[in-house]
Amino acid sequence: METACMEVTILGSGTSTGVPMLGCSCDVCRSTDPHDCRTRCSALISYRGQQIVIDTTTDFRQQALREGVDHVDAVLYTHAHADHVHGIDDLRAFNMTSGGTAIPIYGLPSTMDLIRRNFRYIFGGEVASKFRPRLVPWNLEGDFSLCGLPVEPLPLQHGPGTSCGYRIGPFAYVTDCNGISEAVMARLQQLELLIIDGLRFRAHPTHFTIDEAISVAARLGARRTVLTHICHEVAHRRDTAKLPDGVEFAYDGQRFSLPLRQQS
Repeated sequence: METACMEVTILGSGTSTGVPMLGCSCDVCRSTDPHDCRTRCSALISYRGQQIVIDTTTDFRQQALREGVDHVDAVLYTHAHADHVHGIDDLRAFNMTSGGTAIPIYGLPSTMDLIRRNFRYIFGGEVASKFRPRLVPWNLEGDFSLCGLPVEPLPLQHGPGTSCGYRIGPFAYVTDCNGISEAVMARLQQLELLIIDGLRFRAHPTHFTIDEAISVAARLGARRTVLTHICHEVAHRRDTAKLPDGVEFAYDGQRFSLPLRQQS
């Protein structure tokens, strides 16, 4: 057996407004703790020189510059809300630096339908190709392999709608949700790393609260649980003391290394 490492980077750990939030002067929005500065929620997976982005957020350009991302091989979308998609045009720079190579993007059929509709200039013929990203959209209909990694799409409840989590080997990314079916829970067993939606302590109609996320994590028994999509009601240092062992708050730029065993 050959062992290689998959690297996971938190590109953004914040909710749809980001933190600090425009127009807000609360203690967290005025905090000087860098852990309280949260760009919109997304992640980067690196494996054997290839890079997969989960969601091109409104802050994607800033995130990619901060983390030194010099190429993107694929994008996985959780859903089509603005804070998770609206950095899509910045993928054009990676087309340009790769000699025009198209980037495959993946999501549930409903997500891809909205992306095609909302960004018609990318997928239609109205705009000259050199002025738009070169992307190849794919509808997810089951497990598949991407950049040498096994990807399991996981439908999640997101208020009245649906988002898509992803399990990739010993890692799962489960954000923008307030419900997980028993069938999906069964597919989230024996994780080394669970990154899960934990918006705030107060109830919310479309996101897990921190306590709800902790409850899900306890059922799954992941070795390490990281709460993401955090709003400005949560102070990293102050509220870390309220978390149980094995659970922590995400922060922008946080990195994880996960060994993967593969047949040689």
